[in-house]
Amino acid sequence: MNVNLVPDDLWDRIAPLLPARPRRHRHPGRLPVPDRVALPGIIYVPRKGVVWRDVPSEVVGCSGVTAWRRLRDWTEAGVGPRLHAALPTEMRRSDLLELDDCSVGGSHVRALKGGDHVGASPVDRARPGSKHHLIDRHGTPLAVSVTGRNRHDVTQLLPLLDAVPPIRGRRGRPRRKPRRVYADRGYDFDKYLRLLWKRGIKPIIARRGVAHGSGLGKVRWVVERAFAWLHQFKRLRIRYERRADLHQGLLELACSIICLRRLRRSF
Repeated sequence: MNVNLVPDDLWDRIAPLLPARPRRHRHPGRLPVPDRVALPGIIYVPRKGVVWRDVPSEVVGCSGVTAWRRLRDWTEAGVGPRLHAALPTEMRRSDLLELDDCSVGGSHVRALKGGDHVGASPVDRARPGSKHHLIDRHGTPLAVSVTGRNRHDVTQLLPLLDAVPPIRGRRGRPRRKPRRVYADRGYDFDKYLRLLWKRGIKPIIARRGVAHGSGLGKVRWVVERAFAWLHQFKRLRIRYERRADLHQGLLELACSIICLRRLRRSF
């Protein structure tokens, strides 16, 4: 097993969230691969960008089919969202996370095999693809989602805000929303601006029809950097999973690893 793929601090946070495997009393057959061994196989795929059948079992300790099945089971059990929600709480407890200002953005990816949440791209000759939507706080991805490539960014603004988990770590009520949201001109619609004000969130969004040079780039560049970090996981640059929930599970795992990197730098 390649221990570099799954350091101890990552495993210590994932292990309590994993579902218990039922014991088979009749016809037990071969023992299942331990979760500690299957996790490197799951992480190997997004990091190296290989297909599941090309996972080298002699390197990671299990086959790609086993890793895919374990990812499927953990995704259906909701492991990814709980892991991604726990790490921002740790960061806020360590004074590494403030929620006053957040940035939102979207990124196009091709979907070569089709599947759920795939649509014709309006900017890529109607080729099938998906779109990653992200809300970020200075390098900390708070929520991520995947939709069809033909969905407008602004339609996912409120779902992204709703997807931010309650972030504890300090005395008082947990935080669930930022005070200010920065976005590019693609989010400039009066309907959504009013909805943000109604939620007590101040929208700071570039206006449509105005020449470039709003100055917001010096604030919202962090969401573009977060996308760059996210797409360093090569499997996420192009979507190969037909099931949207499995692709979402890989996105949440990548976001959790990014959050964990920030925690390590604070030690």
